[in-house]
Amino acid sequence: MSKIKVIESRIIPTIAKKKVAAYTRVSTGKDSMIHSLSAQISYYNEYISMHPNWELVEIYADEGISGTKEERPDFQRMLQDSRDGKIDMILTKSITRFARNTVTLLNAIRELRLLNIDVYFEKENIHTLSSEGEFMITLLASYAQEEARSASENQLWRIRRMFENGQPNTCHHYGYRLKNGKFEIFPAEAEVVKRIFEMYLSGLGVTKIAKILRDEGVPTRFDKKWQPAVIYEMLKNKAYTGYLLLQKTYHKDYISKKSVMNNGEKPMYEVIDAHEAIIDEKTFEEVQAEIGRRSCTHKKHMAPHDNYEFSGILYCGVCGEKLRRRKNSGKYIWICKTYNDFGRGYCDSKQIREDMLTSLVAEQLKDESLVTMKERLEKIVVNNNQTIELRYKDGRKDIIPWRYRSRSCSWTEEMREAARQKAIENRQKKKEV
Repeated sequence: MSKIKVIESRIIPTIAKKKVAAYTRVSTGKDSMIHSLSAQISYYNEYISMHPNWELVEIYADEGISGTKEERPDFQRMLQDSRDGKIDMILTKSITRFARNTVTLLNAIRELRLLNIDVYFEKENIHTLSSEGEFMITLLASYAQEEARSASENQLWRIRRMFENGQPNTCHHYGYRLKNGKFEIFPAEAEVVKRIFEMYLSGLGVTKIAKILRDEGVPTRFDKKWQPAVIYEMLKNKAYTGYLLLQKTYHKDYISKKSVMNNGEKPMYEVIDAHEAIIDEKTFEEVQAEIGRRSCTHKKHMAPHDNYEFSGILYCGVCGEKLRRRKNSGKYIWICKTYNDFGRGYCDSKQIREDMLTSLVAEQLKDESLVTMKERLEKIVVNNNQTIELRYKDGRKDIIPWRYRSRSCSWTEEMREAARQKAIENRQKKKEV
């Protein structure tokens, strides 16, 4: 009779490694801080490799971004990778490195807890998946937010003292640089400022002046291209006469740090003869009078475009400038600002009719009134290959083709009759000649 012997399996079951990521951030772009960021990345690479049951996913790092802001790209990418199941645990140096905004911090941690993802804060020695984790996080995050508020108030106090002494804290004016708390003339740019004022008084418009400066390759202050709006603001800027009005804007709060216009909420400080003038008072007043005269003359020809659905979110796919609304042959169109101001030689983009744009976007969003459009979309890009891109705030993107129907299909009977009458008038004029 045969004997049977069972040979037990010798295969050792593999244990899945824990997928570990790390998040680090520095809040300024200074060389010392960037070096600190590099050191943190090296540290986490070594630290994770010391654990044989850990597998490094990625080290997410944001440079030069405050922890009070939510727009940190790598932080948002890390959250998305967590949602996609790519991460089991996140290591970070401290609560303040992760986020100083209590709301942002707790929302992120709560979402990660629901995904069963642990966040370990080394300095505080806290695992968020532990029973006491969220309670301790709430307390510590409140302290972190208070610390950010206190630092902001200290900085505001310093700036306020400067304003009270008639000293500006920044200088972005073309033609000047800030030196020892005072505006100092930058000679090469000052000559351009004088020339701009002279050209305007000679009869040139802001668009023509911007085009001349572009064609001549005159550099701007921050390596951008000359724009009519920039020229207009320079012509209106009384700082060129040696006058300063301080605290025209202020930060709405210490978390968003969003600048808003000061409409009387904060004191303003008027400084006469604050610095050496580039433009004399007489020339400046002549320019203001000419601006007023031209404004009255041309106001009636300008198509309104500030309060329409697409204002502020339409961009040219060729040069990246915003599109502006114009009326053409009885219909409203959206046209690239660069093309409209400087011509095809500067931007070879195509215009798009508003009715077509409305139809395409409304159909894609399934929202005929476009009420939710700006809540959902970051921007709409109109490309030259007759496509428009809908770029959503959550990172998604839709590409929609578009093309105009032939003129014979798009013309109404009224348009055909108007064209016929125009042709008759032109033939009559030729006969009279």
